Amino acid sequence: MSESSAEAVVSAASAAAASAGNWRRAGVAGAAIGVVAAGAAAGVAIERLTVGRGMRKKARLALDSTGPYGSLRGTPGKAYADDGTELYYEVDEAEPEASLAPRRRRLFGRKAPAPVTVVFSHGYCLNQDSWHFQRAALRGVVRTVHWDQRSHGRSGRGVAQLEDRTPLTIDQLGRDLLAVIEAAVPEGPIVLVGHSMGGMTVMALAEQFPELIRDRVVAVALVGTSSGRLGEVNFGLPVAGVAAVRRVLPGVLKALGQQAALVERGRRATADLFAGVIKRYSFASRDIDPAVERFAERMIEGTPIDVVAEFYPAFTEHDKTAALARFAEMPVLVLAGVKDLVTPSEHSEAIADLLPDAELVLVPDAGHLVMLEHPEVVIDRLADLLMRAGAVPAGATVGGYGSTSSSAQPG
Repeated sequence: MSESSAEAVVSAASAAAASAGNWRRAGVAGAAIGVVAAGAAAGVAIERLTVGRGMRKKARLALDSTGPYGSLRGTPGKAYADDGTELYYEVDEAEPEASLAPRRRRLFGRKAPAPVTVVFSHGYCLNQDSWHFQRAALRGVVRTVHWDQRSHGRSGRGVAQLEDRTPLTIDQLGRDLLAVIEAAVPEGPIVLVGHSMGGMTVMALAEQFPELIRDRVVAVALVGTSSGRLGEVNFGLPVAGVAAVRRVLPGVLKALGQQAALVERGRRATADLFAGVIKRYSFASRDIDPAVERFAERMIEGTPIDVVAEFYPAFTEHDKTAALARFAEMPVLVLAGVKDLVTPSEHSEAIADLLPDAELVLVPDAGHLVMLEHPEVVIDRLADLLMRAGAVPAGATVGGYGSTSSSAQPG
């Protein structure tokens, strides 16, 4: 790198740090945010050199208006959690054999699928649309249910948290999943698919309702998730940074959640900085489609800061290692990105160690949102899992469906 280039990178990183100052000037505790932002700034400074803020804003607006991701919709439904929280879900029905499109016949064969329902659970600060590519690939082939976790997406704000100030727990999310299953899948075999927090939700369901797992669940996919020890994750930060974040982040998030309106204005003011943070902690590939990047940003930006603060403490308390034994007698897929900084792939390896018959897939050059970054890999392994579960005909494969490289066309 030339001396002038090095100076430019330093200047860009300084500008990113200065943006973080907007949080301080707004009266919001910015120390912990600055630690995380500094780690992201080094990774995104170069790409910020050549594009002005106004141009980036225009690009975001253009992507928002034309981006196709998250546009798939199904038959809507509502379930109600044990505390009365309204949980929104959508169902995509399997099509009759005669109406299967030629592409789907090539991918999955000509026989009608077994009456299996695949239930997808999304992760923290996301919503059901995070499964866009997988939903598109399976649409009409097998019955699927996509739902929004409480306080996320189109689901209602958690009643127990909003009215009673009850701390959010992963166990509560497991009971929410049960409510969705009872409403959307009252009978028949089920395949459970969970990403990150969604995988933890699946584990919580198994721990609390083992008879449901025994009687109705025929396969499980755990994507970029963990069964516990999340308090040890370093988020790719240096030792000093990790110590600082662990010490102050819970208190900072609580303070932010109590000043939600002010913080949301701060988020808008520092949109460029947080776009870089989101990219760093979501993806590992260099050539990710900008429309996919923006799609992920919109989902995360759409999660209110008080919800972010409300959910965070539940992860450090999460430990569902013992519940994994409920999946020992069925086909299991454990998949993770090798460069995942949020739930490192070592956590998926630990899950696979406890389920020796599970298929472990570690995807190189993939971050936390592996299902958006390398959708073809996730679809291929999900299709194989469905075959092993008897949900689609044996011998069917999925190859190369969808790409998120910058040179590819959407979906």
